[in-house]
Amino acid sequence: MAGVEAPCALIVMGVSGSGKSTVAGALGERLGWRFEDGDSFHPASNVEKMRAGHPLTDEDRWPWLNAIADEIARVCDKGEHVIIACSALKHTYRDVLLRGRDDVRFVFLRGTKELIAARLAGRKGHFMPPGLLASQFDTLEPPEAGEHVITVSIDESVEAIVDGVVRQLRLGGAKR
Repeated sequence: MAGVEAPCALIVMGVSGSGKSTVAGALGERLGWRFEDGDSFHPASNVEKMRAGHPLTDEDRWPWLNAIADEIARVCDKGEHVIIACSALKHTYRDVLLRGRDDVRFVFLRGTKELIAARLAGRKGHFMPPGLLASQFDTLEPPEAGEHVITVSIDESVEAIVDGVVRQLRLGGAKR
């Protein structure tokens, strides 16, 4: 990859329905990095709780966030790269994920509640019911510049979003 030194991990974050998995997967294909869906790190009890329409508490989230942080550390310490889709809604959650690292970047997918609600309404087979969207927005603490974040609007095509992220990372591989 041409450009500046790449972070070892990208965490594509945002509320449920913002397109985290889709964008992270497309970024992985563009950059040739492995993609992991953060949902796969949830213990079964969390999945069942969300499927039943109950929002997770911070106590529910700590084991999940630590499992993702463990994977980031493992990958980065081996000199590899990974892209993880993870809501990372609060500053404290992002602190857990980073564990003080400065070689990880967040990609915040920003969108309106109305746009995301429409997307969730059309989504089939996901454990996060649309009714929990309000709790996601209530929990969201948008990342600040000091958090090594790239903020992108989800009002564009996936390809345009990926192009914008790659350009902002200055990694090369962005389509002109």
